[in-house]
Formats: sequence, structure tokens, C-alpha cells
Amino acid sequence: MKPELARQLYSLLWQEYSARVSYARTYQEMITAAGGTIANDHIALRSLRLTTHTPQGKINLGIACLEPIIKFFGYEAAGEYFFEKNHLYARHYYHPQEAEFDLPKLFISELIVDQLPGDTIKLIEQTVANAHLINFLTPPSDIGVSDIKKIFTRPWKPPLHSVIQAVNKVTQYGAWVLLHGYAVNHFTGYVNLQNTPQYPDIDTTAQGLANLGVPMKAEIEGDINCGLRQTATHAVTEMVTVIDDISGREIQIPWTYAYYEIAQRYIVEIEPGKPELFDAFLGNNAQHLFEMTRLSSKV
Repeated sequence: MKPELARQLYSLLWQEYSARVSYARTYQEMITAAGGTIANDHIALRSLRLTTHTPQGKINLGIACLEPIIKFFGYEAAGEYFFEKNHLYARHYYHPQEAEFDLPKLFISELIVDQLPGDTIKLIEQTVANAHLINFLTPPSDIGVSDIKKIFTRPWKPPLHSVIQAVNKVTQYGAWVLLHGYAVNHFTGYVNLQNTPQYPDIDTTAQGLANLGVPMKAEIEGDINCGLRQTATHAVTEMVTVIDDISGREIQIPWTYAYYEIAQRYIVEIEPGKPELFDAFLGNNAQHLFEMTRLSSKV
């Protein structure tokens, strides 16, 4: 059953993500200790809108690469978002059996590479030219979750240190993708389903995390009238592998990986006399959250 396969995949991705993002574990422990429930509002992924030659032929490394997997699980596109300043485009997806199988929404963004300066485009193209992707354009019916999970990593070799430094000056999003590939960018705690009086809303939840020493975003984005409020922890920093330009050897440098987001949704009047729980995203909120993986120190 495809929805159940999706649940299994998300469980494996969560295990990997939460092992790397301690703040996600802190949230889980905090809510569980309060007798609450852990639920996930959405999972976010990043990509590059760029066509490259791979052993499987010409492949677009953006949303077009990930969408076949999403549709294989039964997800449907539900909204699109444009971020012209950052040269980004995004779509969100929902599953028709979302409530029945407790499935999160998916938010997938892509960097429109051909809108960047020419020298930056060349650096990105050279880095991903060796990409080796599992072909999920026509997934077999008996595909295993462990096989599907293999795509949620970096499908090209480690980038040159100088490339990461140069690309980061133009687009921190692009540098992040070159380092982490399709690894999960963030999971999102769904405040509406926490079901604990100790943390009844996003404000008390964010404060609770701060009280436990988790560094949080300074503000909560959105408002009740818009139907969605979101905030996030800071991104964790970890050691990543790059290639030293002089020796040609792999070296380790510190870089941001992921943050943990929390979100609360509200009833809004979609049309006169028709109140519904807001189930989409707010572009302005996402704009601010994209910045949470910006590197704060030089490497």
C-alpha cells in the first residue's frame, strides 16, 4: 500500500534527520514528557533546476527529479510559490489520504540556476556533472523503501572547497544543495496535534524550547488571520566533506545543515460562510525560513 510505504520512508528519514538535528530530539522529548503527541506538518526538500548529463541520460535535478517519487506515493500538487529575489521556485503537495495515514505535506523548492551569474552557473554545472541518480521516473510496483531512501542524499561527489565558498557568496541555498543534495532540509512539528495543555500553542512551544536552551528564531512568522504561524530553531552546524583545491584530498569544514520548524494552523474563511483550516503555505514565511541555513561564520 503506497501510503504505508510513504510512512515507512518518512520514519527512516526522520531517524537520520533527528540523529543529526539535536533540536528535533529536544522537541520530541519535551512534548512526550508533557504527555503530548508528536505529529509532522510537512517535510521540506531542496533541489536545483538544472538539466545535466548523467549515466541515466539528461535529467533535471530540480522538482522534476523528485516529483515522480511524490506522485508514486499518491501525492498531488496543491500550490506554487515564487521567490524572485532568491531565484527560487517551490511547490507544496498533499496526500488525499493525509488524515487517514497521518501523512505530512511536502514542500519542495528549487534554485533556478540559469538566473545566476554565468561563472556561478559554471561552478554548479561542473560540480553536479558526475551525479548518479536512481531512476524513479517509472518506479516498479515492487520497489522497496530502502531503495527509495537512497535518493535523499547527495548524488554527486563532494564539491571543491573553493566552489562552495564562491557559490555561497551568490546563493547560500545553492551552496547548501551542493553540500547536502536531497537530504531533508527540515521536518516540522505540528502544534495543532500536540494535544498537551502545557504547550497549547506555538508561542508556549517556542518558549518551552528556548527554556531548554534551544536557540530559536527571533520572531514567529505569519498571523492568525492568514491561517498559519511558523518559527524554527537555528540550523545545526556539522562537519561536511569538500575537496581541497591544492591537495585534491577530502577535508572537513563546518557548515550548516538543518533546523527544526514548528507550525500552527488556524481556521480561515476561504469564502463567505465557509471556514476551513488553512492547509497551504505563506510565501513570506518561507522567504524568511530559507535564510535559516545561512552560514554565520567564515570557513
